[in-house]
Amino acid sequence: MSDTPPVLEVRDLNVHFRQDGAETRAVRGVSFTVARGETVALVGESGSGKSVTALSTVDLLPGSARITGSARYAGQEMVGADERLLRKVRGNDISFIFQEPMTSLNPLHTLEKQLAESLALHQGLTGDKARARILELLTQVGINDPESRLGAYPHQLSGGQRQRVMIAMALANGPELLIADEPTTALDVTIQAQILELLRELKVAQGLSMLFITHDLTIVRQIADRVCVMKDGEIVETGPTAEIFDAPGHPYTQMLLAAESTGTPAPVPADAKPIAGTEDLRIWFPIQRGLMRRTVGHVKAVNAATLSVREGETVGIVGESGSGKTTLALAIMRLISSEGPIVFLGRDIQGLKGRAMRPLRADMQIVFQDPFGSLSPRMTVEEIIAEGLGIHGTREGRDKRQMVADIMAEVGLDPATMHRYPHEFSGGQRQRIAIARAMILRPRLVVLDEPTSALDMTVQVQIVTLLRDLQQKYRLAYLFISHDLKVVRALSHKVMVMQKGDVVEAGPVDEIFDRPRTAYTRELMAAAFGAAAGSAA
Repeated sequence: MSDTPPVLEVRDLNVHFRQDGAETRAVRGVSFTVARGETVALVGESGSGKSVTALSTVDLLPGSARITGSARYAGQEMVGADERLLRKVRGNDISFIFQEPMTSLNPLHTLEKQLAESLALHQGLTGDKARARILELLTQVGINDPESRLGAYPHQLSGGQRQRVMIAMALANGPELLIADEPTTALDVTIQAQILELLRELKVAQGLSMLFITHDLTIVRQIADRVCVMKDGEIVETGPTAEIFDAPGHPYTQMLLAAESTGTPAPVPADAKPIAGTEDLRIWFPIQRGLMRRTVGHVKAVNAATLSVREGETVGIVGESGSGKTTLALAIMRLISSEGPIVFLGRDIQGLKGRAMRPLRADMQIVFQDPFGSLSPRMTVEEIIAEGLGIHGTREGRDKRQMVADIMAEVGLDPATMHRYPHEFSGGQRQRIAIARAMILRPRLVVLDEPTSALDMTVQVQIVTLLRDLQQKYRLAYLFISHDLKVVRALSHKVMVMQKGDVVEAGPVDEIFDRPRTAYTRELMAAAFGAAAGSAA
């Protein structure tokens, strides 16, 4: 590889953003190469400059950006290149796969139309020739029965299928370099493993070079030949993957490699009382058709789910998207309809109506996956955290503002920032705000719905530690929904495995992780921990 020129050669790349008359330097003197047939990983936390670096190689940054230095593709300079050359290279020679396919695919166009646009633009293919190429691409990326999918819209596909379509679009014009920006972050562990395997196969079959951007070092070990570690816009360490993992030289790299949620939660108190439980809970959604809206069938979201959670205990609920995890938790909180007993604080709440349920709402709270989406951008942090107090009232006649200050300090936020708005905080800080909003009411049960999946590894560790500390201090009961099995193991006492609405396995965390009984659980463990799963510790 060393005798041939690199596909991409970046030298002393700098990116400045102009805003309100001032300039911010987002990328500082970055240099690296991607050889033919090589996969180079850019790793680092959010805000380290990874995506900005990748986008600047073909000038896809907004007009407020000023790029200096050099980014050469196949010997051609891209920095400052004329628009005609950039249009020829973008999507043709260099293609991108982004993190969230739903924001990259047009919701109003069918898959065939979206793939056909690219083929017509770059290759002039239309009609039957375009359709044949589209079917070939969809087959390559593992879409079953591709002909039946041509008329489908993005919302009709699963997350994994949408990401496969994005890969098909990226490969449509036979690129030499594929830039994959966090392409598996939003996917279940089994789907993630499939997408990584697909990318490896395509790389070999088509001789692709790849620039892979991620904050997940587990993925880097699986897919990359070389690693460039970025921090504050600079590359602080680079080298072969095995070398970086076995003997990291920079303190920041050492910190990233050490940032894995480990340990176990505190034991459940011996005198712990039951907080919530279900028995054979069923959640079926009717399928109604015709003018009279007659029920012709049901979507069986959850079948006969039985669980119990005590004070100071965490029940982890795992399974692929669509398995019924979140649906089950929402039913327990009486936010959707279900059939079967739901016992909360010793009382069957299944039949309770709105007014009867209201006094119990303060005792059951939820923290969502995306803190930015669940926090109102128009409200200050103080207003967000205190919102529940306005509904349920303050306990013990305490001052509302002081309660906000106290809970902010408890979750690791500076109370002096309570006047600020969500966009002024980092992702980890926003998740702490969401946790503070739930905890200020001193609930007995907290549903944690993927609360760490959108966060960097180092921030994940901080949030897991915070949740464990709060649980031990207040004897909180958690229902923890996640596809990240390493975090589940670090936080949970018991685990429930769900597949297509059924509870396929449940038991103590060590039993499920070390001695999984069902093939499905073994598949989940293998995807998360590698082939040695089943004895993964």
